[in-house]
Amino acid sequence: MQMDLKLLSSALRCILKQHFFSSGSHLSSSSEKKHGFKLIGQSIGGVRLSLNDFDESDENKKKKKQKKEEEIKKNDDGVDEVRESEDNVVVSGKDISDSKYKALNSFSESKLSDELLECCKNFSKPSPIQSNSWPFLLHGRDFIGIAKTGSGKTLAFGIPAMNHILNKRKNKTTKKVTPLCLVLSPTRELAQQIYDVISDAGKPSGVRSVCVYGGTSKGPQISAMKSGVDIVIGTPGRLRDLIEMGVCQLQEVSLVVLDEADRMLDMGFEPEVRSILSKTSSVRQVVMFSATWPIAVNQLSQEFIDPHPVKVVVGSEDLAANHDVMQIVEVLEDRARDERLVTLLEKYHKSRRNRVLVFVLYKKEASRVESMLQRRGWKVVSISGDKQQRARTEALQLFKDGSSPLLIATDVAARGLDIPDVEVVINYSFPLTTEDYVHRIGRTGRAGKKGVAHTFFMKENKALSGELINVLREAGQNVPTNLLNFGTHVKKKESKLYGAHFKEISADAPKATKITFDSDNED
Repeated sequence: MQMDLKLLSSALRCILKQHFFSSGSHLSSSSEKKHGFKLIGQSIGGVRLSLNDFDESDENKKKKKQKKEEEIKKNDDGVDEVRESEDNVVVSGKDISDSKYKALNSFSESKLSDELLECCKNFSKPSPIQSNSWPFLLHGRDFIGIAKTGSGKTLAFGIPAMNHILNKRKNKTTKKVTPLCLVLSPTRELAQQIYDVISDAGKPSGVRSVCVYGGTSKGPQISAMKSGVDIVIGTPGRLRDLIEMGVCQLQEVSLVVLDEADRMLDMGFEPEVRSILSKTSSVRQVVMFSATWPIAVNQLSQEFIDPHPVKVVVGSEDLAANHDVMQIVEVLEDRARDERLVTLLEKYHKSRRNRVLVFVLYKKEASRVESMLQRRGWKVVSISGDKQQRARTEALQLFKDGSSPLLIATDVAARGLDIPDVEVVINYSFPLTTEDYVHRIGRTGRAGKKGVAHTFFMKENKALSGELINVLREAGQNVPTNLLNFGTHVKKKESKLYGAHFKEISADAPKATKITFDSDNED
């Protein structure tokens, strides 16, 4: 059968050659587009067809084959050097053993200016992700960072980005300030948080930033863009709008950062990400940070990142919960959740002063649970897509400063937000994926502190029981018998390209859909 397919492939090539080369001319790129070859790039009998198959020059074929063999040898020689450190950091990539890529033990080893390091003066040494990423980023390497929220990754890419801008400024022949760095974020809250960190860090060196996101007026964002900025931080939707309006020019952007790349794709922003990246300089450094490494993110990285990027994994790229969080899973009926939530708040939030974060699944559920608790005398606020941006920002601030230490949130707040000193997370509704469960409970137990995560699990969630059980067992947590009764089987999806090596999101999870907010169309 294999031989028959190869003969068919060979015959097909001869027919195509006879048809297109009967006039003695070669196929041009414009002709290729005109005829719309659907066969080019396809595989028949294990043989991949390309334009090379339609070139009659044997000499050319020989050169192409030789070049391909050299590329394969180069790839084999240059990839997957690995170094592993005692603090559970794995670095892989090409030439990583070079002394210039040695992990930093102190900020001074970076040899950066005092202005750039001003924002680090309150820290004794770089965090693991900073220590291992800066040497590569400062030398312009394409980079993949796998690290959990709260690991210091904003400055891990923020400081090198500002250094990149200052170096570019020296070589500019015009005083006009245009964006040189772009940071894409999946949510408004995370974009604002990144902006706050980078804006403050950039003041001593004069690096200017702007934050653009939906749900608020475009006017101030347009004014900021027109006044000249070095770094654009934003969400894909609003950034796309500003590009289409001609306000945001990205052709000089030579450093692109995709933060929470996995979440960005989960939310359905892949078309926007691709479109935005196509507007940046063709000669660019691409940096991707992600908490997990699903197949979709890996495929995106292969399209836009150097074939030999550096990959730094802090902790694990597989699904694992923070071991500083005590996980309690309770199986119960839907109708029992309200009373059980109140009982838990009387236990965990007795002082009414400690921060407790309650996660729900839907926007309407957030409003209903908030109203239910308010009627019972609890001081509570909520953030969800139903709320205007101003109301969400205010609620988040009240929670952060302790004015209202009980917060109801949808998953929009589950990733990337830096909310300090959350003692307890309660999952009123189990999320759509186990990845989101891990990131939700990661809001507590941070910076070496202990935390508690109490989760309601219902019959409707049983498709995720196997994955949840694995997460609990990996962290050495108790697995309740009634959760085991749902089954421990985990349905794995294998990629035809990558097999089961890369972790994909739950097989039962719905397809990624773009998340929009009611106020996104405000001018």
